Amino acid sequence: MVRIATSAPTRIDLAGGTLDIWPLYLFHRDAQTLNVAISLRAHALIEPRPDDRIVLHSVDTGVTVEADHWRALRDNRELRLLSLLAHFFEARGITLTTSCESPAGAGIAGSSALNVAVCAALSEWARTHYEPEALLQVAMNVEAQTIRVPTGLQDYRPALYGGLAALELNVEGVRRVPLDVELSDLESRLVLCYTGEPRNSGTNNWEIMKKHIDGDRHVFDCFERIRDNAVAMRAALGGGDWNGVGRAITAEWENRKRLAPGVSTPVTDDLIARATRAGATGAKVCGAGGGGCLFCFGPPDRRDAVRNALAEGGARLLDFTIERHGLMRG
Repeated sequence: MVRIATSAPTRIDLAGGTLDIWPLYLFHRDAQTLNVAISLRAHALIEPRPDDRIVLHSVDTGVTVEADHWRALRDNRELRLLSLLAHFFEARGITLTTSCESPAGAGIAGSSALNVAVCAALSEWARTHYEPEALLQVAMNVEAQTIRVPTGLQDYRPALYGGLAALELNVEGVRRVPLDVELSDLESRLVLCYTGEPRNSGTNNWEIMKKHIDGDRHVFDCFERIRDNAVAMRAALGGGDWNGVGRAITAEWENRKRLAPGVSTPVTDDLIARATRAGATGAKVCGAGGGGCLFCFGPPDRRDAVRNALAEGGARLLDFTIERHGLMRG
C-alpha cells in the first residue's frame, strides 16, 4: 500500500447556523444556512506499517494512540474521533497522522474538515467507494458518536465541495446550492480572527436545541429571525448589495446572542466594538458562540483598519483566502 494524503477546508458560517441540526429546520419554513470554505485546511496522512498495528497521531494535540487491533479502538477515549473512524473502517497496518491549520475550538468547523479528510483517506485505504453524500453521512454519524450530542449538517459540505453555497433544509432533505457571487469581492470584505477563547459547539448547540424541542417560544422566535436573516443575506449576496450583507450579519448576531447566556463574551463584545469603530459594517462569532473565531465584514478600504483594531484588542488574526476547492487528495 502507498501513502495516502488528503485535506479539506474549514469554513466561515455566514448565516443560519444551528438551524442545520435535525430536526430543528423542519419547524422553520425556508430554513437554510450560508457558508463559505476557507483555505485553513485539515490534513490526514496514512502510511503503511510493516505489522498489523494501528497508530493514530494528532500533531495538534501531541497525542498518539496505538492498538493491536481495530476492535480495541471502539471504547478508546483518547483521540476519540480518530479511534471511532479507524474502528469503523477496520483499519490495520497503518499510521494515521492528522493536523489542522485552524486553532483548536475555533468554531470554523476544523473537526468536521478533519473528519471528512480522514474518512476520505480511510475509505481509499479500505478500497471502499462512497458517493459524496454517503461519505458525509458516515462522517456526521461518527462525529455524533464522538461528541455524544446531535451534529449539524452544514459543516461537512464546505469541507467536501469548497466554495460559497446555501444549504436548503426541508422535509425532502438537504440541497446544496452554489451561490453565483464573485468570490474575490466577498474575500476583500472579510477579516477573520481568533479571540483566544476556545469553545465547545456541541454543548452550546445541545442546550439550545433542547429548549427549542421543549417548546421555548423565545428560542423559536430567535430562530425564525435567524432564518429571515439568512434569506435576506442570500438575496443581498446575489444582488451585490454589500451594505445589505453587513446588515444581515449584524442582525444574525443580535438574534444569536439572544438564544442563550454565554453565546457572546466580554472579549467578543469588545472586539466587535473595536471593529465597528474601525469601519466594519457587520460581525459575528463563527459557530455556536461562546468563544472561538470572530469574523468581521466591511468595505475593502476599511479592511486594514479593522485588522489593526482587532490586533490591538488582543485577537490573533488568521490569514486566509476563500477556498474554491473542497476535499483534495495527494
